[in-house]
Amino acid sequence: MNRRTSHKVLSIIIPVYLQERSIEKNLRFVLVELSRLSVPFEVIVVIDGEGDNSAREAKKVHSHNVRVVGYKTNHGKGYAVRYGMAKSLGDIVGFLDAGNDISADVISMMLEHFKWYRADIIVGSKRHPASKIQYPFARKLMSIGYQVFVRLLFGLNLRDTQAGVKLYKRVVLEDVLPRLLVKQFAFDIEILAVAYRLGYRRIYEAPIELEFTGASSITSGNFWRIILRTLWDTMAVFYRMRIRKYYDNTSKRNWIFDSELNFRVNIG
Repeated sequence: MNRRTSHKVLSIIIPVYLQERSIEKNLRFVLVELSRLSVPFEVIVVIDGEGDNSAREAKKVHSHNVRVVGYKTNHGKGYAVRYGMAKSLGDIVGFLDAGNDISADVISMMLEHFKWYRADIIVGSKRHPASKIQYPFARKLMSIGYQVFVRLLFGLNLRDTQAGVKLYKRVVLEDVLPRLLVKQFAFDIEILAVAYRLGYRRIYEAPIELEFTGASSITSGNFWRIILRTLWDTMAVFYRMRIRKYYDNTSKRNWIFDSELNFRVNIG
């Protein structure tokens, strides 16, 4: 366990893959929005593989609130988010997709939801009644279908689990992250399903503003490949949870340890 050296209320992880054209502008906008908050914060930009000059562009933003970290080989969004979380210092830790599809000003509302509901997790939701979204109709249908699927598998009473912004109480992540395996697009479901199984039931949705551009890291690559891989990984989470009981404390000796993803525990 590592003692905390600098107190932060909020840590926001931004996973980045092949975003050299937009990451500097994106990051500056995020900083403006977070600077309006009345709490200490940090932004951790995780470069998910050295495929372009994203790291160089991100480092053009000079701020004591920003850290740019990463690794050479692309591992997927889920791995990048967990990598950033492992380096975070916040009492509340979340992530926001790169690309500005989702406006960073939703973070303020999500923090308010934490206070109102005394939440364990706040999930940004495209289907919240107060959300303002511009999103292709076909994707809306697929999103609805996937959420029905997720509810049947895991009992999660959420209208949307896949929007690229979420906040977690640190103590939840300290319990959940060592158990996780998914490195790519179903990692949202794995965190939520495992947290729910472990008794963290105060999971609530908050409205977001989304203007779909296809620029976010979650939409990079072949769309249908991503959909099929997400479904496969979701079923794998179900198998590990319901059949193998992998996520339960009794299976702790089987959990895979990755030193790069070792989540630091805050003391004091």
